[in-house]
Amino acid sequence: QVQLVESGGGLAQAGGSLRLSCAPSGRTFSSYAMGWFRQAPGKEREFVAATSAGGGRTSYADSVKGRFTISRDNAKNTMYLQMNDLKPEDTAVYYCAARNLNVVATVPGGYNYWGQGTQVTVSS
Repeated sequence: QVQLVESGGGLAQAGGSLRLSCAPSGRTFSSYAMGWFRQAPGKEREFVAATSAGGGRTSYADSVKGRFTISRDNAKNTMYLQMNDLKPEDTAVYYCAARNLNVVATVPGGYNYWGQGTQVTVSS
């Protein structure tokens, strides 16, 4: 059974930083694209960032460009999201996602596997 487990969420002050991790179990996704999405209360799930298998191709939502960095360590079968200069509007549940293609996707429907999510709360 494939599971994606997120960690690293929590409470941060505006301007602060957090690093999220996503560790798949049950299979490796080192040859496939992965991404991060988030969902705030009352809003739809939205794209945050995605990376190709080798990390050579990445994509970011405009709202996080220059502040967030997606990366992955395939030797550890782990993906990361470094979040700097956090803003209150970044408050959401963050989800890790993986797909069965090595093509970066920016919509939730493009992903086959999802984690349970980790809460990120940014106070002003």
